[in-house]
Amino acid sequence: MISIEHVSKSYAKSSVKAVDDINLHVKRGEVFGFIGPNGAGKTTTIKMLTGILQPDQGQVKINGYDIQSQPVEAKRCFGYAPDSHQVYDRLTGLEYLNFIGDMYGISKEKRQAQIEKYLTMFDLTKAAGSQIKSYSHGMRQKLAVTGALLPDPQLWIMDEPMVGLDPKSAHLLKQEMRAHCERGNTVFFSTHVLEVAEKLCDRIAIINRGRIIAVGTLEELRQGKDESLETLFLELTDTEGAPTV
Repeated sequence: MISIEHVSKSYAKSSVKAVDDINLHVKRGEVFGFIGPNGAGKTTTIKMLTGILQPDQGQVKINGYDIQSQPVEAKRCFGYAPDSHQVYDRLTGLEYLNFIGDMYGISKEKRQAQIEKYLTMFDLTKAAGSQIKSYSHGMRQKLAVTGALLPDPQLWIMDEPMVGLDPKSAHLLKQEMRAHCERGNTVFFSTHVLEVAEKLCDRIAIINRGRIIAVGTLEELRQGKDESLETLFLELTDTEGAPTV
C-alpha cells in the first residue's frame, strides 16, 4: 500500500537532512504507527508521503502510484488529516465537508451517510451549521479527521490525530482505525502518545534524526525483552543534539 524508497529531504536554510535515505513499506490491513522525538522528521516524511513536499531524492508510491508523477491517482487512494488545521474557516463545518465530498466525487447518498456518522461520532452535529472560525481547537481537529475519513479511502494518513481530542472521541477514533484495517484497508499515523501506538499498532517505525532506526511489531522491537514501548523508545533514541525540523 505504501512504498518509500531511499527518500531524503533537506531544507534550504539547514545543512542537516530532515529525512535521510529512509525506506519503509506498509502493507494492506495494517495499523502502522510512526513515532519519534520532536524534530525527528515525522511530519516531513508525511508531507512527502502525501505529495505536499517533493523529496530531494527517492520515490514514494501509494497503492503502486508514484506520488510525484501520478499525483491524482495516488491521492484518490488516501485521506489525510494534517497536524495543523488548515481548513477554510469562513465556511461552516457542513460546507467544508460537502466541499471535500465534491472534490472526491462522493455520491449524495454516501456523503450524507458518512457526514451523519462522523458528526454524530465526534459530537459535531449542533456545530455543523456554524463557521469553522468559531470552533475550538478540539472541534477543528475533529472536523479535519472527519474530512479525511469522509471519502472512505483505502488508506488513512494522519499526523498526530489524537491531539486535541477528548477521551471519548479519541477512543472512538481508535476503534474506527482498527475496524478500517479489519476491512482490508490501511492506517498510517504519527503519534507522540506511545501507549496508543503500543496498544493499537500492528507494526511501528521509529525515526530519529531523519533516519529510520527500528521497524517491526512490538515483539520484534523487544527482541525477547519484556519491555514497554516507552522503555524501548528511550533506549533507541538519543534526543540530545537532535536537529529541529
